[in-house]
Amino acid sequence: MMRSIGTLTRADLAETINRKMGFSRTESLALVETILERMCHALSEGENVKISGFGSFVLRDKKERIGRNPKTGIEVPITPRRVMTFRASQKLKDRIAQTG
Repeated sequence: MMRSIGTLTRADLAETINRKMGFSRTESLALVETILERMCHALSEGENVKISGFGSFVLRDKKERIGRNPKTGIEVPITPRRVMTFRASQKLKDRIAQTG
């Protein structure tokens, strides 16, 4: 069984930029924050976000539908909503498969 070794954080990303690009820690963190903020803004405006070789954050509008409470079996309406999914690129899928 595979298990996660840890969690990559904003600080980890900033540290990588700091080491590889030579930006200060403050500049590196600001760069990470700017990228994440731009992605969040795009998604909140209804845009999908595609990062070549990594994957896509895709928005989908779900219509109102009838669901069922699993405990009681009673049907209940599920309100319309917008959901976001992540679709990994084939390159990322292949890379993950090799590390298993």
